[in-house]
Amino acid sequence: MTGRPGGRPLVPAYLATGGVARPSRPRLERLSVLAAAGQPAPAVLSAAQQALLEVLGEGALTLVESAALLRLPVSAVRVLAADLIDQDLVAARAPIPPADRFDPDLLKRVADGLRALKH
Repeated sequence: MTGRPGGRPLVPAYLATGGVARPSRPRLERLSVLAAAGQPAPAVLSAAQQALLEVLGEGALTLVESAALLRLPVSAVRVLAADLIDQDLVAARAPIPPADRFDPDLLKRVADGLRALKH
C-alpha cells in the first residue's frame, strides 16, 4: 500500500484495532510504561498486536514511544495495549510523577555554604 507524504500508511487506525474505538482500560495514559510479560503470544493475535509485542520484547517503552515505533496513532496503540494487558501478555505501570520543585531557599543556602568552604 502506498503511503502519503507524511510517511504514515493509508490504513485507518480502526483497522489496526479491529474496529474497537475505546480501550478497556481508561487509566492507560500516554506516558504509561509498557513491558512484555514474557509469555508466548497466542496465534490469534492481530498483526498490530504482534507488532506491539515485538517492539516491547526489546524492553519497556512508554505508550507514545510504542506508537511512534509502530507508526500508529496513540489512541490505536492504547486500545491494542489494553487488549494485551487484559490477556496478561503486557504489563503496564503508571507514569513516573514529575519530581517536586526545588526549594530556591535551600539551593541558595547550599550555594552560600559552598562559597564559604571555598574561602
